[in-house]
Parts: sequence; C-alpha cells; structure tokens
Amino acid sequence: EQSNSSILFENRFFLKLYRKLEDGMNPDVELTRFLTEQQHFAHVPAFVGAIEYRRPRSEPTVVALLQAAATNEGDAWALTLDAVGRYFERVLAKKGDLQAAEAAPGPLLEELLGGVYREKAKLIGQRTGEMHLALAAETNDKRFAPEPFNAMAQRSVYQSMRASLRRAFALLQKKLPELPEAFRAEAAQVLAAEDQILAAEQETLSRHASAMKIRIHGDYHLGQALYTGKDFVILDFEGEPARPLSERKLKRSALRDVAGMMRSFQYAAYSALWQPSMRSEDVPFLEVWADLWYRQMSATFLKSYLATTAGASFLPAKESDLTVLLEAYLLDKAVYEVGYELNHRPDWVLIPVRGIKHLLNLT
Repeated sequence: EQSNSSILFENRFFLKLYRKLEDGMNPDVELTRFLTEQQHFAHVPAFVGAIEYRRPRSEPTVVALLQAAATNEGDAWALTLDAVGRYFERVLAKKGDLQAAEAAPGPLLEELLGGVYREKAKLIGQRTGEMHLALAAETNDKRFAPEPFNAMAQRSVYQSMRASLRRAFALLQKKLPELPEAFRAEAAQVLAAEDQILAAEQETLSRHASAMKIRIHGDYHLGQALYTGKDFVILDFEGEPARPLSERKLKRSALRDVAGMMRSFQYAAYSALWQPSMRSEDVPFLEVWADLWYRQMSATFLKSYLATTAGASFLPAKESDLTVLLEAYLLDKAVYEVGYELNHRPDWVLIPVRGIKHLLNLT
C-alpha cells in the first residue's frame, strides 16, 4: 500500500503528496535536501522544494516534496524480477544436465547466473555505499552529524530485536497449525530455533564494536531504486511510514539498510518463482536455484558495498564484528518479515522462514 500520492509535471518535476501528516520535518525532505544541497550526491532525484502547513506555536507539517523528475526505465525490483525470470529460463533449458549432476560445475553456474545482472547488483552495492558515505559526512548540523554507536546504543538495538522476535514468534506459534502443510515443518523448525536467533542477536553486545551511527535510508529495498538504463537513483527516504516520525529520524547502523537490500534479493527470487506464468511442476526443481541466485547476488551486492565503504567510520573496524552485526540485522529483518507475512500474506511466510534457515545453517 502506497503511503503517498504523486504527480508528474511535464516530465520535469515530481510532486509527492504525503498521506500521513505529522508535526515536524519529514525525513524524506530532510535527507533529500541534505544529499542534494550539502553533499551534492548525484544519485537521488534532486530536491526542488517542499510544501509545509504552518500553525502558531507548532512545528511545520510537511505536506509535499517537489523533486526533479528522474528519467527511468522502472525500479530495480521490476528489473530484478525480469533478470530472475531469464535466469530460471536458462536453468530449465539445462534441466536434464543439472539433474544428472550433483551440483552445477563452476563454468556452468556462471553461465546460468549470467554477468549482466551481477554487474547491476554490484552497482547497487556501490551506490548504496556512496549514499552512506554522503550521509556520514562531517557536518555541524546536529541532525546529520554521526554519533558513536556505543554500548548503550547497541543494548537498545538488541532490546528492540529481542522484543520483535518475541512478538513475531508468538504469532508464528499461534498460526502454525493454519500454515500450508507444504512448509509447516520448516516453520516449526525455525520456531524451535528461537534461542539460537536470540543468541546471535545477543552476540552483538559482547563485541563492543567501534563504529558510528548515522542517518540512514530506513526502508531500503529494490523498490527504492530507479534504473535509468545505465545507473540507479535512490528515492523515498521517509523510512517506514508506520513508525512515528521521531523514530524514523533516529541515527542507526548503516548495516540496517544493507540487511534490508540483501533480504530484498531473496524476495525477488521467490516472487519470480511464484509468478502465474511459472509452471507448477517446475517450481520444486527451481526452488534450490532461487536460493542459489539470491545468495550469489546478495553476496555480490555486499562485496561491492564493502569495497566502496572500506575504512568508513560507520562500519566496525574488525571484520568479525561486522559479520556478527550484519547477521543480527539480517535475522532481525527476516523475523520482522515473518510477523508481517503472517498478518498479510501467510503463504509468503516461507520466504523469511527459508531466509532464517539459511542464516542459521539449518538443513
């Protein structure tokens, strides 16, 4: 469900009207303006202006944001679905050979994955890293200045993760008997791993990772990037609209955005797998190839991101600390998805369930 309405003027300007109005500066306006005017970051639609409703003795309420229109061929989500669909076609064309082999040989695997989309995943990783570097730039403006991701902040993150886990898994326990029989056992397996998830999230507290927290995108996934035909521009910095405005403006670990994008690759793989045009008899065979694709592409994205942000103050200096923190954010995101899917699309809960199994190395 869209959280705003939009109007395109003469293919030059894009007006976004917010449906949920709150007193205070909308982070979408704040961050878009900061990236445009102070950081000159080229990979966001440029800030042009905003419409505010002002009352005496109250903070202004942002009604709309005006940006330069970004000429594009659609978002990265649609681009990715098309790429996964073509990948599945290549896999099915080699079905006989693949069934005869225990695993795809390296050269054949690279042929199946293809290089075109891998380069795009690499570019998304690079642009994401550049976005975070711009958001982490030194500034005298307290709204954007990086702050230490200290022990108190880390404990707050852990407590939030723990509360989210308990809510989502209480709901999973309640709705387990109603889930499709085809994956009820997998959901039960993940449910039984609650303590393992909690331990992985709690591990972040023992690391004392030295890093800064910054303003981040806050609701980052493939649908938040437009493909221009050669490059990507990033949009919609308002965060998760269901959360209060004050919470959406908090500084956080940049790895929260990274985890969101990595989870989006799995959603794209399974969404393509479940398209109505896909023959039902091909789905079981392709599931393992969907998992392989999203692992490869999310790894490509991450490698590019880390190369772009090497030495950045907002990432833990030690690789082991970074790995622990990223895994915690990936688990937290997948746990959130379990709760969301149970409430909105129960048949889709298989996606985060499989994601959690992969993260915990459950067979």
